[in-house]
Order: sequence, then C-alpha cells, then structure tokens
Amino acid sequence: MTTPEELPVLDPAEQRVLGSLLEKQVTVPASYPLTLNALRTACNQTSSREPVTDYDEQLVERVARGLKDRGLVRIVWADKGRRTLKYHQTLVEALDLADDERALLTVLLLRGPQAPGELRARTERLHPFADRGEVEQVLSRMAGRPAPLVRELERRAGERDRRWVHLLGATDDTPEPEPVDLGEDRDEQVRRSYSAVAATYADHLADELDDLPFESWLLRRVAEETGGEPVVEVGCGPGHVTAFLAAAGARASGLDLTPAMVEEARRRFPGGDYRVGDLRSLMRPADADGWAAVLAWYSLIHLAPAELPDAVAALVRPLRPGGRLVLALHAGSGTSTPDSWFDVPIEMTFVFHDPAHVRTVAERAGLVDVEWYHRGPVTARGETTERFYLLGRKPD
Repeated sequence: MTTPEELPVLDPAEQRVLGSLLEKQVTVPASYPLTLNALRTACNQTSSREPVTDYDEQLVERVARGLKDRGLVRIVWADKGRRTLKYHQTLVEALDLADDERALLTVLLLRGPQAPGELRARTERLHPFADRGEVEQVLSRMAGRPAPLVRELERRAGERDRRWVHLLGATDDTPEPEPVDLGEDRDEQVRRSYSAVAATYADHLADELDDLPFESWLLRRVAEETGGEPVVEVGCGPGHVTAFLAAAGARASGLDLTPAMVEEARRRFPGGDYRVGDLRSLMRPADADGWAAVLAWYSLIHLAPAELPDAVAALVRPLRPGGRLVLALHAGSGTSTPDSWFDVPIEMTFVFHDPAHVRTVAERAGLVDVEWYHRGPVTARGETTERFYLLGRKPD
C-alpha cells in the first residue's frame, strides 16, 4: 500500500500515457507491451478519451522515458521478431491496485471526473461491476487508503450525481499553474526572433558576466564541481556562458535551437563546441555515461509553466549519477510580449516562473539536494525582473 509521500503526481500527458497502457494491457493483451507507435495511437484515439489529443512520437517517448525514470514504466525489447522497444506500465505494482481499483483508475485517468454510473458503463471491458453500488464501494475503498487515490467532488448545478476524480495529478477540477497562451508555432517564432537579433544580442551580452558577481560565482562553482567531466549549456545563445565555463576549467559545450545563434557562438569563440539542437531531446555525451552538469541558463523562459515538468525531465534524464542540473529563470508570474528587442521587431513571449513551482518540478523530476537563490533586479544594468537560480543533483 502506498504512503502519501509515495503517491505519484502526474501531469496530463503522463496521465494519458499511463491510462493508455493500463487500458491496452487488458483490452489487447496480445499486442502488449506497446510499441512507441502503438502507444501514441492509444493516447490519441478519438473514442474513450477526454480530451482528444494529438501527441507526436517525440512527446510520447519523452513522457514514457520520464515515467521510466520514476519507476512507473518499464521499457523492454520485443520478445520476438524485429528488435523493437516496447512500453509496459508498472503503476499497478507501485500502487498495489486490485483489479476493480485498476479499472476505475484507468477510466478516470483517460476521461477525467465521472459519476459512478458512467464509470460502471465505461469499465465493462476492464472489469465487470455488478451494479452502481459496487462501483461506489470500490471508490470508497480507494478514497479510504492511507494515501487516497480518489475523492468525491461537490455536485455541480444541474448534475444529478456527484462525480469522482483521481488524485494522481491535476484534472479539469483541480488547480494547475495559470495557463499561458504562447500561440501556434512557438518554436518557429523563437527561432525566427532570435535569428533577427543574434548579432545585436551577442554584442550586448558577450561581457555581461563581468557585472554579475553572483552569477559568475555560481558558474565557477559548477566548473569546479564537475572536475573536467562533460558539461552542456542548453539554449546557449551566442556562447558567452559556455565560454565562461570553459575558461573556468569546465569541459563545456553549447546547444541552441537557433542556427544563427550557434553561428555567432562559433564566430566569437572559435575554440568552443557549439551545435544546433533541441534541449527537449538532449542526448548523453558520446564519451561518457552522462553529463556532469546540464545548464538551462534562461533557456526555459519561453515555456509555459505546464511545460516545465517535461522539459526538466528531459534535462535530468541524460545526467550521470550525481550530475547537476542548473536552471536560471525570470521569477514571477504571467508573461511579457514585447513588439521589439534591441530595436528589432520580434514575435516572442517571455514567461515568468513561480519559484515554488520550479522547485516542485525539480523535486518531482527526482533531483535531490535542491538549493535555490532568488535575487532582485540589478537596476544599474537596466534589469526590471527578479531572477531565480536552482541547482539540483541526480541521485547516485
């Protein structure tokens, strides 16, 4: 039986992946465990899903690997035919679920809050409930656990029956970080805007660390602690932070989504290693079992709060045991959408992140020894926002 400390907290994508695996294990056992493509199809099917989603394979793989790191999914090779990776849920073992509890939790993960009558009808292929009363008995049992799995919601106006909701993460009836509308084609907007300001941006920020003693100390500390093992800065921009790390003794490389920024970095720091890439698909270094440190130095500032768990999980995954994740962000809430930057027209949204939410995300990603620093703006440099820095260690 779980304890409150052990109860997993799942974001909506994690709920959908685990719910789909739970369902397909029972309804199509001959095809289970699921391939990545089958899991994506299961997540996106248009029946028995609320809301209907359109996840791509990259997202499903990233979520599934994050769940593996948390002990909720097992990735195995196909036992026959072509060597293919397959995905198997371990949530049943983690929560010690009986078959009737498993059936109800599956449908709650896939369709959100529901009344007992709805749950009975929608679990027919998963577990036979004799009547609505039996469903209510099982829900009460789940709610009475030391770490409750479900709870009953207040009846809404016009509703005949009260609905039940699972407690493994936010649903339509539980609070989430305030949504941020970043518009369509966000990555392309970011790439286009940074391309437009690349040279001017580099001119303005190339020597910024000369006036930032705290940040310089933090980066030197990272360089010293990593002891010559590989370090990567994701979202490196024009390369000045990566170059600072290298000068401090780190074996540092840089990765950025925008080719124009990588070109600036290579031009200004010709001895460095700078490449184009997406932080959300960061791989381990070719010559080591993982990164000694991954730095996201103001590179998560265009992600909505709800996107942070996936992004942080993607950065933690390729760390070596004992490796460090270092985050730098603008602290606060809401967004800023300027029309221009360095007098250049842009189309890009900057997101302010609540420090408490960032700390929670880091801890849920499995980081330990988490420490953080929160400072006000350096007005002499024209700063107007508070800054937040977080360090966490991947367990050995």
